[in-house]
Amino acid sequence: MPPPPQPIALDATYSLGRNLSGVGVYSRELLTALAALHPGQPYLWAYRPHRFFKSFQAKLPPNCGRRPLLDNWLPPCGLFHGLNQRLPAARAPRMVVTFHDLFVMTGEYSTPDFRARFIQQAKDAAARADFIICVSAFTAAQAEGLLGVPKSKLGVVWHGVHPVADPPPDAHREPIVLHVGAIQARKNIVRLVEAFELMPPPWRLVLAGSSGYGSAEIVQRIAASPARTRIQVTGYVSDDTLRSLYQKAWMLAFPSLDEGFGIPLLEAMAHGLPILTSNRSALAEVAAGSGLLVDPFRSDDIAAGMSRLASDSHLRAELVSAGRQKAACHSWTTAALYTWDYWNTLR
Repeated sequence: MPPPPQPIALDATYSLGRNLSGVGVYSRELLTALAALHPGQPYLWAYRPHRFFKSFQAKLPPNCGRRPLLDNWLPPCGLFHGLNQRLPAARAPRMVVTFHDLFVMTGEYSTPDFRARFIQQAKDAAARADFIICVSAFTAAQAEGLLGVPKSKLGVVWHGVHPVADPPPDAHREPIVLHVGAIQARKNIVRLVEAFELMPPPWRLVLAGSSGYGSAEIVQRIAASPARTRIQVTGYVSDDTLRSLYQKAWMLAFPSLDEGFGIPLLEAMAHGLPILTSNRSALAEVAAGSGLLVDPFRSDDIAAGMSRLASDSHLRAELVSAGRQKAACHSWTTAALYTWDYWNTLR
């Protein structure tokens, strides 16, 4: 009789809470999908001390246990997977880490203290991991170029999205340009607002997301906008409210300056929403063939793209069809399958 499988431990710290970032959504969805994919595999969801007691508010799947995650101690396991590009000092027999992005190393999108801490953690994780899962080919190329990680140690697993059975037709949509993401400098909101000012009434711009680095300047620019009465800043929204926005909007505008993936792109595709996004970073990779790419440094290019999506029904239909097909290929179950396969290469 074969011995029972060794537990697999994962850093579940970032899966907790209501206002989840992209990393939090990835952690929550991947943890759940992995547990469902292999119900006979024991998992340990490990939480750093500041989140451990809060974790008892969450109900875990039957094959998952709850453990604290200390820097110098890991629960007994055969493999540990850090889901946010950092690893504890303690070591398991096999160590895997997910890298989401490295824009902190290439742009001024954070405080100096955060930048220094992030770079140190990323370098440490890259050096000590047996394998690194990157959420895009773009991030994998950055890990190779910026951190010197050999290609043999890198694998790509895209984010996933939940399928949407029957998104509404255009006749049921409203003249809304939707942006989903934090109000922060990296998201290029100021240029998005400048571009939107060229869209005539009754078009509205809805900015759905919490505040982030550089938000004060963005809020001031919105307040001074001649289109201020047509711009809505919602703050962070619940999953239900976000789904409603995807169902009502006419397009998603996501001209971010730097992304390791861009979950809102897949979410919009699944909801039958055409997308406008940047022709750089991982966004060009995710939207290839299913989105309208623009130069994020040119407000006029963003404006021209929004105007096309507002008026060109043929282009809209092409992008919606291509986006729906792409989203259907990238579920969270698919992400869990690829993650499991990469784990198995280390056995």
